[in-house]
Amino acid sequence: MQTQLNSLETFDAVVVGGGPAGATAAGDLAKLGHKVMLLDRAGRIKPCGGAIPPRLIKDFEIPDELLVAKAKSARMVSPKDNRVDIPIDGGFVGMVDRDQFDEWLRARAATDGAVRQTGIFEKITRDTDGTAILHYLVRTPNRSQPDQSFAVRAKTIIGADGAKSGVGRQAIPGAKDVDYVFAYHEIVRVPEKPPIGFDGTRCDVFYQGTISPDFYGWIFPHGNTMSIGTGSADKGFSLRSAVGRLKELTGLENVELLRHEGAPLPMKPLKKWDNGRDVVLAGDAAGVVAPASGEGIYYAMYGGRLAAESVHELLETGNGKALAKARKRFMKEHGKVFLVLGIMQYFWYGTDKRRERFVKMCEDKDVQRLTFESYMHKKLVRRDPLAHVKIFIKDTAHLLGFAKV
Repeated sequence: MQTQLNSLETFDAVVVGGGPAGATAAGDLAKLGHKVMLLDRAGRIKPCGGAIPPRLIKDFEIPDELLVAKAKSARMVSPKDNRVDIPIDGGFVGMVDRDQFDEWLRARAATDGAVRQTGIFEKITRDTDGTAILHYLVRTPNRSQPDQSFAVRAKTIIGADGAKSGVGRQAIPGAKDVDYVFAYHEIVRVPEKPPIGFDGTRCDVFYQGTISPDFYGWIFPHGNTMSIGTGSADKGFSLRSAVGRLKELTGLENVELLRHEGAPLPMKPLKKWDNGRDVVLAGDAAGVVAPASGEGIYYAMYGGRLAAESVHELLETGNGKALAKARKRFMKEHGKVFLVLGIMQYFWYGTDKRRERFVKMCEDKDVQRLTFESYMHKKLVRRDPLAHVKIFIKDTAHLLGFAKV
């Protein structure tokens, strides 16, 4: 299909998807003086515990009022209900509600100069000069009128439209070949009389096969509400039923349900994020959700920023090879972390016996300190090699079954 040259409005960049990755990319490009459209579907909220580390708050200038809670500790619960409490010394993990957080990011992108458009991505075609034409659908509010199709010319396109990205599946080789963990959570109101042991400043993580056969369940504080969820790659496992069991287990079975969401989460970065011409992916579309932890907000925003930088370079130089730098820079910075977390998830989350040993291992103060320092600052901690040696020895003992549980 071809459309008449110059008959459509032209944007330097069209960003498809208004989550943390897309909103960040759109805002960064608009601040650089580019003409940007941010296309996002209405009513999209991703299932997410909502944890954001200090590195994100600092790098992306997140105001304190967006934090609905500040987690000061984490509790890990084993299959046998052994509990390991890990304090976050000298800091906190910010908690956000994705409904509010994502909209704030989109609004900031608009303030920075991006043009917001509500709609659903349909396809990419080419104009007579080869420029991409992005087609999108706008739903009518009352459904009494037919949906309307629109199109714009795009010198570049950033696909930040989540797992199973429509942009990626059309434009990027291999984007269809991704393994997923499916996540489901419920946002519930904290009862007036919370159950005994409830702590609104603590994130609880449940490593139990009945809650997830290959991932974990969570209860994360959100101020007056909380996120209760789980995930699994097993399509036959009922996530909704598992969340119900988790609520019963923790005395929260009668809490008020405010909303619920479910979605697939990619567990491995795609091997290719761009088409070498004018399309690049970011966020879940690029597969940057951390294995084992499921953390995605920081990596999405960082990936969105890298996508914006690569698009800016392309627009300045005309060199399509610039788009490949987004993935190259991301993997240089975080590739080792993703590899380690992937191995950890594969082994430790396999059986309840291994989960029990994993939680036991997390009692170790060296493990706690190095893990949280790496999480908070998004850097592998290298300054204490002796601690790493100690952890390696202890980890090996657990792997071989020598350590007591």
